[in-house]
Amino acid sequence: MIKMNLKKLARFLVKAKIDTYASVNKMKIEPERLDFDELEYEEGDFYYRDSYVGFFQAPGMEVVRLNGKKGKVVWTMAYGGGMKEEFHKNEKFAKEVFGFLKEALKRVSEDIPFRGPKSFEKDEWKYINKVEGDIKRFFGFEKILYKDKEVFSQEYIGGLVIDK
Repeated sequence: MIKMNLKKLARFLVKAKIDTYASVNKMKIEPERLDFDELEYEEGDFYYRDSYVGFFQAPGMEVVRLNGKKGKVVWTMAYGGGMKEEFHKNEKFAKEVFGFLKEALKRVSEDIPFRGPKSFEKDEWKYINKVEGDIKRFFGFEKILYKDKEVFSQEYIGGLVIDK
């Protein structure tokens, strides 16, 4: 097993998440897989790639490698979910939801560096995030309510990669 500083990994994840999907200036890169959107961040020994497909429902995976883009995968998180079905044709509203989601995700912290905070509210919007575990192994569920009605939900799971 690769030895690494988990606090350093948590700090890196926070920076990577704020600088990619949650960023207003996110830069998509050439995807490794057809039809996917991909974002990347690199700092020090760590390299991060977020890869997802879809819009109203957009499953994806985040991967952290040690020693750059070609390095060993040391941490992953898979996620899936999206807008409630009744909103699948409403692109304008979905963009509002995703805008609020980005605001919540900017509040990611080192103690739970997976998605957003446990809760965040702004005007008529509410973000709720329930997670169990730690950076080594975790699973969680997040949802967004607008005017007290659930409009978005997503599950996620991940942790360290441990080889033979």
